[in-house]
Amino acid sequence: MGQIIVLAEKPSVGRDIARVLGCTQRGQGYLTGNGYTVTWAVGHLVTLQEPDEMDAKYKKWSTDTLPILPENIPLKVISSSRDQYKIVKDLINDTNTDSLICATDAGREGELIFRYIYEKTGCKKPFSRLWINSMTDEAIKEGFAHIRPGTDYDGLYASARCRSEADWLVGMNASRAFTLRYKALLSVGRVQTPTLAILVRRREEIENFKPEGFCTVTVDYGDFKGIWFKEGQEADTHIKDKAEAERIAAQVRGKTAVITTCETTHKRDLPPQLYDLTSLQRDANRMLGFTADKTLKLAQSLYETHKALTYPRTDSRYLPPDMIPKVEQTMKYLPDSMSAFIAGAMPDGHIPVTKRTIDASKVTDHHALIPTPKKIDLSKLSQDERQLYDLVARRMIASFYPAYEYDATRVIASCENETFRSTGRVTTQEGWKAVPPLENPPKNRKSKKDDAEEEMALPPLQQGETRQIKSAAVKEDVTKPPAQHTDASLLSAMENAGKESDDEEIVRQMKGSGIGTPATRAAILERLIKVGYAERKGKTLLATDKGVQLIHLMPDEIASAETTGKWELALDRITDGKQDAKAFMDSIRKFSVFLVQYAQNTSAQAEFPEDTRWGRGKSKGFSRKKLKELQCPLCKSGAIYESDRAFSCENHGKTCYFTLWKDCLTRGGGPVINENILRLLLGAKQVKGSTGTIVLHDTSVAFYPSGSDAPSVVKALTYSKK
Repeated sequence: MGQIIVLAEKPSVGRDIARVLGCTQRGQGYLTGNGYTVTWAVGHLVTLQEPDEMDAKYKKWSTDTLPILPENIPLKVISSSRDQYKIVKDLINDTNTDSLICATDAGREGELIFRYIYEKTGCKKPFSRLWINSMTDEAIKEGFAHIRPGTDYDGLYASARCRSEADWLVGMNASRAFTLRYKALLSVGRVQTPTLAILVRRREEIENFKPEGFCTVTVDYGDFKGIWFKEGQEADTHIKDKAEAERIAAQVRGKTAVITTCETTHKRDLPPQLYDLTSLQRDANRMLGFTADKTLKLAQSLYETHKALTYPRTDSRYLPPDMIPKVEQTMKYLPDSMSAFIAGAMPDGHIPVTKRTIDASKVTDHHALIPTPKKIDLSKLSQDERQLYDLVARRMIASFYPAYEYDATRVIASCENETFRSTGRVTTQEGWKAVPPLENPPKNRKSKKDDAEEEMALPPLQQGETRQIKSAAVKEDVTKPPAQHTDASLLSAMENAGKESDDEEIVRQMKGSGIGTPATRAAILERLIKVGYAERKGKTLLATDKGVQLIHLMPDEIASAETTGKWELALDRITDGKQDAKAFMDSIRKFSVFLVQYAQNTSAQAEFPEDTRWGRGKSKGFSRKKLKELQCPLCKSGAIYESDRAFSCENHGKTCYFTLWKDCLTRGGGPVINENILRLLLGAKQVKGSTGTIVLHDTSVAFYPSGSDAPSVVKALTYSKK
């Protein structure tokens, strides 16, 4: 009997699987033993070719070669992982190999990694699928005991390939078309562009917001307070005219109010649901200040390295019934700091089973994100890992607690034909609120009720009762613009994109979809920052000027959350076998043609800050700043601009070609040129430092190492390749 090749995604995962299978013999890029050989696809190994790799005519970006619509996009071996690819290929195609097991991450992208390798190596051997939710030895053993045929996941692969090729077609065609149209390197994407549109819309809402002044009138009865509201419109507490507010306060001050309404309603707040990745990212951003990307990386480390959490890239907040005993076991392994809360989640020694947590019909590829049934050595976790683990563990406990229950009282009083309301609550069952979301939670903030209205425990009151208004105060305020987006609020906006549409059919279709997936949303946010369309300021995410300009040039079809949401829904249907993959790709090709034609025919004008790296390939960002009081040393007239890599003339590409790369002297042992060095150079013509001297000549800059009369580097000031 031949060997079985197990292909994992990462070496760390491969080593865990190998240990469980008894593969103890080490080879170059693999572990073998017991009839199995475990290897890994570190670096992913295979991807789609670039256009110029398919045909040299695409190397130069030209409108003549657009749109690029290959019927099949060929695969290529990723150069940085070519050695590991050869190892995997040789193992897979070895005559002694009978079959394969796909053990890449159990999700859409993991499936694609395996299938791309399988196709590129030309393998025809049968393969099975390992599908696990955690990396504990027990979970791996159970996964191998329930190994499934690879064909069971053909729908998942079709969906993954459609996603990959759709991103390629839309991104390649739109980015080239708009770059050529506006002569600035512009990145356009199927998912990133509608996400950027959300940020741009919020920025413009804030910029266009016109604050309006208003007043509120608060009365004090001695043992409770009330706020004025417009009769018949209880939510309207604003008084636009200050004189009118002062008149109301003066009119009721010291007068007797009659209680016209006194209602008490018993209410229940159900416990929070278990985490999926997006809800975890939102809470970690809100409570811990983590970015979405940081949360994902920490969760992945807790899953792979520490085996402390289940599979993190999940979009489900439910567990299947067979997880009940495992959850109960997990509760017993939680850190001692949480032991005081366990009894509330397991009042009779077992967790309560409700559809809010246990529902097999709402479990997708993976169940909710919870801790694994394993005793975790917290000392081996970083502080950030400990905090995230703590957040997930406490959420699991709280989700099995009873509801928070309280009596909510609403009181309305009338005085001098003016009406005042008071609200209060009395907790009757603390329920899940007895479990703090963090070990050291931030102090509770006041509720966001308008005008700082607080809910308090009201004294016993009855309808018809009278109370003297001891004082009445007027408070001036102004309406406030929407808050800037944070990772948390932007993730929510992406998840719920399109649901505010006026089209009920679109809202219905997009239920459960949105922009991107839990596994990709963090990368989208980081991508927007990388290409210069967004920036972080503290905890907030803001669209840059370049991002705003781009969205104003885009057709609604690519900037629309509805379009992207429909695509995500279609991909889910392809996974389930409910939609034809070819029909989906045909629609993507038509859309790519539309984007190219739109870019070529649009009359919209825009001028982006010139990027000296246009046409130089991938870029980190394109924002430039003007350096005050500095003049180009070449043309003697233009201002100097600084980008992240170079200094250049404002007339670059037109009448002047001055570019000075910041790292142009580093190969000769010189320093990176910064603004301070440039200012000294332009003023004194030379700068002396510990490593040597930089000298500015008419058309070049030279570096003389300490103790040497000969320059090790002479760099022309005119444009040249770095």
